[in-house]
Amino acid sequence: MNHHVSKLLQPGTVWYCVVMLLFAAATAVVGYFGLQKGDMLAAILAVCEFAATVLVFIISRVRFARRKRILMEYVQSATDSVGVSVHSGTPFPMAVLHLPENEIIWGNDAFYAITGLTDSTRYQTMDAIIPGFTTEWLREGRSELPGDQTIGGRRYRVYGNYVRSEEDEATVKLATVYFADMTEMFNIRDEYLRSRPIVSIVLIDNYDELTNNLSDGKISNLDAQINETIQNWLGDRHALMRKVERNRYLLVFESKDLTALQSEKFVLLETIRTVVNPSGVAATVSLGIGKDGQSFEEDYNFALLAIEMSLSRGGDQAVIKDRYNFTFFGGRTKETERRTKVKSRVVANSLSELIAQSSQVLIMGHRMADLDSVGAAVGLVSLCRKKERRVRIVLDLENNAAGSLIAELRAQPEYRDLFISGDDALVEADSHTLLIVVDTNRPDQVESRALLESVPRVVVIDHHRRAADYIEQVVLALHEPFSSSASELVTEVLQYALDPGDIRPLEAQALLAGIVLDTKNFSVRTGSRTFEAAAFLRRTGADTVDVKKLFQSDLEATVARYRVVQAARLYRNEIAIAAYPSTLSRTVAAQAADELLNISGILTSFVLYPAGDQVIISARSIGECNVQVVLEALGGGGNAATAGAQVSGKSLREVLEALVASIDKFYENA
Repeated sequence: MNHHVSKLLQPGTVWYCVVMLLFAAATAVVGYFGLQKGDMLAAILAVCEFAATVLVFIISRVRFARRKRILMEYVQSATDSVGVSVHSGTPFPMAVLHLPENEIIWGNDAFYAITGLTDSTRYQTMDAIIPGFTTEWLREGRSELPGDQTIGGRRYRVYGNYVRSEEDEATVKLATVYFADMTEMFNIRDEYLRSRPIVSIVLIDNYDELTNNLSDGKISNLDAQINETIQNWLGDRHALMRKVERNRYLLVFESKDLTALQSEKFVLLETIRTVVNPSGVAATVSLGIGKDGQSFEEDYNFALLAIEMSLSRGGDQAVIKDRYNFTFFGGRTKETERRTKVKSRVVANSLSELIAQSSQVLIMGHRMADLDSVGAAVGLVSLCRKKERRVRIVLDLENNAAGSLIAELRAQPEYRDLFISGDDALVEADSHTLLIVVDTNRPDQVESRALLESVPRVVVIDHHRRAADYIEQVVLALHEPFSSSASELVTEVLQYALDPGDIRPLEAQALLAGIVLDTKNFSVRTGSRTFEAAAFLRRTGADTVDVKKLFQSDLEATVARYRVVQAARLYRNEIAIAAYPSTLSRTVAAQAADELLNISGILTSFVLYPAGDQVIISARSIGECNVQVVLEALGGGGNAATAGAQVSGKSLREVLEALVASIDKFYENA
């Protein structure tokens, strides 16, 4: 047997036995003189020590023989009778290691060749010869090293096995590793991944605004500037670019270029702003990128979904769609208002037809319904009444943030039994039921997800930026992220579908309350269409004084709100973060977040508080910080000025740390 291998078997007990025998002999000498004096204790002790020494020696030899047999069985599987490896002629490098020290105790010629070892220097650790090499995968029971191992400029796939016995603690641990040179295969694989096709759609968001009232010559000059900016962005990446429509480009490039574009944070989103029309309007762009498809067609379909997602979130951003997920870049600017109401008119006609063709209509908002959610639902009730269809509002009467409005509505005979729970609605729904979802586009935030999944025909009316897990397979959608509120969108629909006299004053009041809530009394996210909708509601009988009363709170809630404000701390000189340790009502938290923005110098506010096993976050912004992007990383959503999140399974401190990290990341990528 190899001297070094044999040495590993030595149990090291011989010298211990010699020392023990010397002690026994010394005790025997003392016992002999003790017998002369009648002292029997030393003599008995000497006999016991001698017997114990002999017993230990016999046990150690038996265990040594067992270890030798186990190791010999293993060694004989790799060597012949004269100690020469039976694999010595194999082209695969292989080595035997002593674990856990990773010492190389044997290797074939091929192994010595790739590592540069010689027979006299081979007793070194593997990680000293191959930097970064580990045997943890062997001890974990795996037979292949994850990834590849580079040795001398070549790339190897490493296999191995680990020999152990039932008495693992007493047996020498050996492992055999094999190296398969897969350099060419790995290089081909990497080149395949780097050259995978990426299909992208580049869309100029505001092309109509850029070219409005311009002559053909100026439009041509503007198009040339846009083309040049996109070409400069692509640089020398050898991408294929074709203009397929007046404001749409098709790009095809390789996966390796996508990595570079991501590292640059899609700088086209910024450089395109250098293109300005004579009126001073800067161009903005949306990017939809499809990857990981099995064909060009599938990549193109992914790109279409990505560009649709980008536009539904307000544009001015890049969205990557792979087989499983959406990834977002940019989207930090506020949405700009579109000046056309064509979509609202088309939706009004289509929605009227859908209601007329339905047996009944169910209207559902998000959980913890607020004034905007309830107001939008109440506005649609007037449309269903005009079409003479039975309608119910799906709402949790115990858990909501619109108690004052609901109380006024239920005082009216028509609305007394109009509200229904999600479970009861599920029982009443049939195959001809129409479900209208308002003020949310996420299936996990609706009042009853079971109802959403059961009703075949769904309409969505929402103003929040589209989330990755949006409601799919809708028959009709009015999704405008630049709108102030869902109540504003419903009001625009009602303008085309009803006469002012068809809307009752209390319904107009509910819609106006929803607009006031989401615009913070017409101070944020307010455009010309917002005031047009408010003026229409005022003409139909909405009383602004009665709306103001809906926002009044009692003394206890007011005191709680200012306690939250008092707990706020300043971050980055313009962000107020209030982590309140006690449970609050969502209304108080939202009011506290609004109140913090009234403090000079504060442009963004976050209020966190525990609620059962969740931590609730309410966020507001009147500055550059896009709270929707910040909270999206925590599973939340909303829009640039107003957002919220519910985080489960974490403490208040953990959520606070995650929020601060998300804020830092937002500013780092800004």
